[in-house]
Amino acid sequence: MPEFKINRVYYSISEVSKLTGVEPYVLRYWETEFEQLKPSKNKAGNRIYTNRDIKIIMMIKRLLRDEGYTIEGAKKVLRNYNPDEDPTDITIEDGKVKLSKISDPELRQDLIEIKKILELILSKL
Repeated sequence: MPEFKINRVYYSISEVSKLTGVEPYVLRYWETEFEQLKPSKNKAGNRIYTNRDIKIIMMIKRLLRDEGYTIEGAKKVLRNYNPDEDPTDITIEDGKVKLSKISDPELRQDLIEIKKILELILSKL
């Protein structure tokens, strides 16, 4: 899944929603269903997501929406998924979003969509 390197360690739920294309209420629901998805909370009680959390979200999204798994089926797949070993990468260098080479066409399409969103965000900074 993607690695977001924007010189930031944490992302808000609204930023993650824009980056992943998953609505905030869905992200909150997934937290209740998938034990791997447990973002921390800051002192104000707001969720703060890491790159690792984003990789897990993208895997859940792919399993449920693209591959047609049920929540129970996705839970079984996620038991063997380690986002720290996932080599997929998105980086931002010199204000440009770059994708690592991806052989999986479905995953590449997801990353292309995320790349477009990141470019839009960067253009507004």
